[in-house]
Amino acid sequence: MTQVSATLPRTLILGSTSRYRRELLSRLHLPFEVVAPEVDETPQAGEAPAALALRLALAKAQAVARQHPEAVVIGSDQVADLAGEPLGKPGHHARAVEQLQRMRGQTVVFQTAVAVVCQAIGYEALELAPVRVRFRVLSDAEIEAYLRLEMPYDCAGSAKSEGLGIALLEAIDNDDPTALVGLPLIRTCRMLRAAGLPLLG
Repeated sequence: MTQVSATLPRTLILGSTSRYRRELLSRLHLPFEVVAPEVDETPQAGEAPAALALRLALAKAQAVARQHPEAVVIGSDQVADLAGEPLGKPGHHARAVEQLQRMRGQTVVFQTAVAVVCQAIGYEALELAPVRVRFRVLSDAEIEAYLRLEMPYDCAGSAKSEGLGIALLEAIDNDDPTALVGLPLIRTCRMLRAAGLPLLG
């Protein structure tokens, strides 16, 4: 990744409507705008979960950057990887039950990708932050109780680890603590600095 100097302050845009990513990015105390990326998130035939997350993160950043070429744009995507099978957001209760029943007692890799693009300075970077999560052997009653209380239907794999979802887990193994929530901030900070956006004054 090449360090790029920018001569003018640039608008920061989060190319995502995820409330979780908005909350995470706000931790950096940088002003930013939110723009929906309008990207088709349908997996391609035979596409591995990590490849899917990387492709969509970059596609989201590029889609918004085309509309705002002077801005620094962040795109991100997360796919739960169960033995090579991608699990996305369940969307409703029945699918969430099915996902959690399949993941109980298993190790799932949450593949979280982040991209930063600024067309004006020719900057584009993309990284993957995999998080290995070992699920407890959950009873059907525990799954139902969790879903009634948390309703995590907009979370990949139905696992909202920053909430009650932490009670589903035996262990988490990663090097970027916010990656499991949806935006790996260590990697994001590195990319923003390289794009010429100052952090910490």
